[in-house]
Amino acid sequence: GIRGMIEKDAYCPDILTQVAAVNAALHALERELLASHIRTCVTEDIRAGREDTVEELVDTLHKLMR
Repeated sequence: GIRGMIEKDAYCPDILTQVAAVNAALHALERELLASHIRTCVTEDIRAGREDTVEELVDTLHKLMR
């Protein structure tokens, strides 16, 4: 949709508004995926004694916070 707006030479603020909406949707998805990962995979790994999962989670959080 955004590509089409650019190709049709849409008004820049309208394109920027759409980009912001896409970014917000992606961030919401990111938060949901992270929460699900912590509730399932990370929790199961810690219960199974795989402590390295915590470091992996910390590394993932660092990447997400850039």
